[in-house]
Amino acid sequence: MQSRKIEFKTEINQLLDLMINSLYTHKEVFLRELISNSSDALDKLKLSSLINDDILQGDNTFKIKIIPDKDKKTLTVSDTGIGMTEEEVVKNLGTIAHSNTKEFIEKLKENSSENNFELIGQFGVGFYSAFMVADKVTVITRKAGSDNKAVKWESKADGFFLVEEAEKENRGTDVILHLKDDEIDFLNEWTIRELVKKYSDFIEYPIVMDVEKESTVVKGEKVIEEEVLNSRTAIWIRNKDEIKETEYCEFYKHISHDFNDPLEIIHYNVEGTVEFTALLFIPRKKPFNIHFTDYKFGPMLYVKRVQIMENCEDLLPPYLRFVKGVVETSDLPLNISRETFQNNRQAEIIKKNIVSKILDTLKKMKQNDFDKYLTFYKEFGKVLKEGIHLDFGKKEDIASLLLFESTKTEKGKFTDLEKYIENMKPDQEEIFYITGESRDKLENSPYLEAFKEKEFEVLFMTDEIDDFIMGSLLEYKGKKLKSVIKGDVKIQEEDKAKEKEFKGLLKFIKEQLKDKVEDVRISGRLKNSPCCIVAGEHDIDPQMAKIFEAMGQEVPKSKKTLEINPNHKLFTMLNNLYKDKKENEKLENFVKLLYEQALVLEGSKPENPVDFVNRIVDIMSENLETK
Repeated sequence: MQSRKIEFKTEINQLLDLMINSLYTHKEVFLRELISNSSDALDKLKLSSLINDDILQGDNTFKIKIIPDKDKKTLTVSDTGIGMTEEEVVKNLGTIAHSNTKEFIEKLKENSSENNFELIGQFGVGFYSAFMVADKVTVITRKAGSDNKAVKWESKADGFFLVEEAEKENRGTDVILHLKDDEIDFLNEWTIRELVKKYSDFIEYPIVMDVEKESTVVKGEKVIEEEVLNSRTAIWIRNKDEIKETEYCEFYKHISHDFNDPLEIIHYNVEGTVEFTALLFIPRKKPFNIHFTDYKFGPMLYVKRVQIMENCEDLLPPYLRFVKGVVETSDLPLNISRETFQNNRQAEIIKKNIVSKILDTLKKMKQNDFDKYLTFYKEFGKVLKEGIHLDFGKKEDIASLLLFESTKTEKGKFTDLEKYIENMKPDQEEIFYITGESRDKLENSPYLEAFKEKEFEVLFMTDEIDDFIMGSLLEYKGKKLKSVIKGDVKIQEEDKAKEKEFKGLLKFIKEQLKDKVEDVRISGRLKNSPCCIVAGEHDIDPQMAKIFEAMGQEVPKSKKTLEINPNHKLFTMLNNLYKDKKENEKLENFVKLLYEQALVLEGSKPENPVDFVNRIVDIMSENLETK
């Protein structure tokens, strides 16, 4: 194999530049990341050996070795894992195998340095953290299997890396860090011990290091022995009464690459038709990439102490993708695949149990420690509510966990659907809500005028997906949900006299706007404003329409309804104008201006802003001339 000099992909160069020049805290995490990569390589080898025992070639050694060399100023992390071919080396160490890489780089630039390693670990590019402490990194690797040759990868983070054939007797990977002069503390035995204990104590494979000890044979003589640095205890199979909270927290940080302690710990066993153990964590902060399409979620799945999947997405629905952890069972076959998993009855039982346990935990947290639940909800509420659409059988359970500000709550305070129903007026039949960008904008919406007068509570829903989600919920505890900006609202007695009085004007307005609106009617929701635009009961609300348009998706066009306030003095004047001269050109202009004002109040733009402005200017000019 010829030696090749290959240029890094652009995003790798950007990442390395940030690593070397911008990030200064938590440098020690490089060791956690390298050990984690070694552990993954050993997991892959163990799983492959279940299918093909020949891949081991009689070598059943599964371990990670740390080799400090003070003379050469190198620190080596060596494993006996699956190893890599030349093609895999170029692919895995020369590019980032993720979409949304641009967003990730921007997030790194924005974030404070103290949180950047959390992002690096979560995005799966921890290998490059080695350049925080090393000015050159060498990787020597050999893929498991008799015919594979060793490969050497080397880079000084100067925009290029070298790939060439190498000599390596056994399978696995050696990552050799040529440390910077001011980073040689990482060669100290006590430093390595502390870092392994802090970050990698729960790795199931032995993490070893050669240490000097007194000989048990010859007194005073020093000998070198290989010592295991980590406890290797699978924390999830231990009795939870014997586990300290700090141990739970460190294990969580190990599997999540999060620097924060978890918000909630769920550790339990199930015995019966299906037996399994689950150790699950609800994070305190949401990962920055939780809304990315390639976000990996689901607990690690172990079968009889063998890791089968690193992220078992079939054990968690997407709306609980924030949950981290481990699930172990003996009731699934070792050779289970993602395809067969989906049709496995035991797997489905485990999933249902886990989902119920998580939702029940959140319910208890909401009831018993609301401040703690509020911390959770502010981070993950938007993700959780996706379940109303995705999980029909659990939608009411999920709805009970949702929090809202409303016309009856102080700013920053919350209510829920249960309290809403308790506080409903005797003559109120529906749960009212309004969607929009923010509470500040919604509080003064003309759509709320009649509701405020009747003292009907209206929930503020400000997440982009709320209209879509509420369309899936439809009702809660037998009470229908009703958007105050859609359909016909009748919360006060109809004024038949007004309908008769304005019948001609309504017909005239409808004729003038026949290409723009479906209908023109007397409003049941306006008290102070002259008019408003109302969507159909099943139409997409304006905020959701904007999101679809921004995504390049076509939004179904539908004619809306113009509602007028018959008690507003403006319509009394317009009605008189209509009766005086039905073909009045000025009246036609007023009707167009009313429609455009209604669009602005809805949050939309006038179809022709220039015409809109000119109409206002004309009216202002006319009024000024008469004075």
